[in-house]
Amino acid sequence: MITIDINPNAFVIGSFILSWHGLFTFVGVIMAVILSGRWATITIADAKSRTTIDPEIVYSTATWGILGGIIGARVVHVIDNWALIYSSQPIQVLYIWNGGIGLWGGILGGFIGGAVYALIKKHPVGPLADIAAPAMILTQTIGRIGDIVNGEHCARATDMFLGFTWIHPGTMARYCADGYYTSVQPVILYEIVWNMVALSIIWTLRGRLKPAGMLFALYIALYAVGRFIISFQRIDLVWAYGMQEAHFISLLILAITIPLLVIKARLIERIKPIAQELQIGKGTRAERRRK
Repeated sequence: MITIDINPNAFVIGSFILSWHGLFTFVGVIMAVILSGRWATITIADAKSRTTIDPEIVYSTATWGILGGIIGARVVHVIDNWALIYSSQPIQVLYIWNGGIGLWGGILGGFIGGAVYALIKKHPVGPLADIAAPAMILTQTIGRIGDIVNGEHCARATDMFLGFTWIHPGTMARYCADGYYTSVQPVILYEIVWNMVALSIIWTLRGRLKPAGMLFALYIALYAVGRFIISFQRIDLVWAYGMQEAHFISLLILAITIPLLVIKARLIERIKPIAQELQIGKGTRAERRRK
């Protein structure tokens, strides 16, 4: 088994506490914004037309997406852990820097926040969502590293060699039935591995899956599949039929995205980015002049 004896708080300054989860999530979000801005210069193209997205549009949309994601993530987490943590300490709802987010809330809240801003400003929602898809799954993965340190997700006991055991007295695993001095399923590791598989698929299809918005739909569909399966090894509040909140959200997402992808999505031949095409053109003209 893998024993984790790390203080879940990265920094403590007076009453301000920054958890490792909060720190890794912050790093992941910054990376996602930077990468999305760089990827905005790639061609968003289909067989008949092509366009590019100004990185400034990506940055401004991302700001509202981040705000929506923070609110959504915290709301889902608090709902799922109200009886366990927040009913006796409601002020803790506001202490987001201590960690504690619901990832589905972050994904959906971030999409809603960014999409509403884009619609108000008349920016193209579909292409922006497609640019964000690989960045978002990368952010999720980085944030999950902080989850491993903090011991934030309760899981079923196991004696497998990859089982996680938290022993630091400050770990969040002490709120779980198992995990604190007991080996449990490495559900966070499972999700990280699944995210990397999903990222490889999304990256391969980037610029090829049309119409705009289908890459984002594929991203949340892939995540929903993995999260649905992995959640059976997690111990969260059961809502009904032996399933947790994450199961029902995943099923709802799949009920929307799978028909959408089947009906609308299509693959096209990849077209070179405009910047690359222009560079090739310059080289060709230069060669003509030398001739």
